[in-house]
Amino acid sequence: MKPFTGIEIKNDMEEKKNNPLVCDPVLGVCGLPEEPLQSKQTNRLAGKKPVKIICFSDPICSFCWGIEPHLRKLMLQYGDEVELEYRMGGLLPDWNYNRGGISKPSDVAHHWDELSSYFDMPIDGDIWLEDPLHSSFPPSVAFKAAQLQDETKALQFLRRLREMVFVEKKNIARWETMAVAAQQSGLDVDQLQADVDGQGEELFARDRELARELGVKGFPTLLISGEGKEQHVIIGFKPYEMFEKAVVDSHPEAVKKDYDQSWNALFDQFPTLTTREFTELSGQSREASEALLQQLADQQELEKTVIKSGVLWTRKQA
Repeated sequence: MKPFTGIEIKNDMEEKKNNPLVCDPVLGVCGLPEEPLQSKQTNRLAGKKPVKIICFSDPICSFCWGIEPHLRKLMLQYGDEVELEYRMGGLLPDWNYNRGGISKPSDVAHHWDELSSYFDMPIDGDIWLEDPLHSSFPPSVAFKAAQLQDETKALQFLRRLREMVFVEKKNIARWETMAVAAQQSGLDVDQLQADVDGQGEELFARDRELARELGVKGFPTLLISGEGKEQHVIIGFKPYEMFEKAVVDSHPEAVKKDYDQSWNALFDQFPTLTTREFTELSGQSREASEALLQQLADQQELEKTVIKSGVLWTRKQA
């Protein structure tokens, strides 16, 4: 599979001149770090819980979409002891480059289609043919603005943006699309627009500066740390067990929480789930998961959004 390009975070000027958008399934990361971060780093950014995870991400990062099932499961099992904080890294400033065979949006389309099977997550690359994004900066700024209102709603907003771009082929760099996502996430849309034009840009710049300071060059990058423990660094798409081990190593007293794996409880927690997410969170086989989800759709409990590479299931409102 031919990798496509991603960002190397260096400085603001270089971001506009040399920002290859590489999402490499071999390395499991969007952006190719020249020298991987080392776990010997110990610069813990303090949190309110025993374990702090800082996740550098981007709304259009396909590998970030790929680890959504892992992060959802991790928070269900260890959420009482883990604080998860999202930072935006800035994957696609603009299209002012020609490198690695990528010079225009249409060059990305078939790569996204190929990656969907790699992640077993629904992704439709046709957006890059039909209504391509000029940059991932606008939705990144909007997410930072949403965090000013409410962290929980901001995360719902980020999830909705990803569903829109990966599944629904909607251009999330357009304000009208972001406004719909904000309204659906319970955010004050007028306040969001004011903050996008105000503090959002500054907060996004701070995130990119922090990424440079910490040596983050690929997405997703997770920095996992506990008080007095060696910091763990996970870059890109890795097995769930690696995420869990990093949490337990960072806080040996961490207790894995049993959670309700029934479909009702899972959709109460997460109004939308892909088939892979439901399979991973419910502990059922893929065959059993698909049969149950289809039965629930037939019973009008769930809405089924089908695209060429998978399904997104949504809990119907009462």
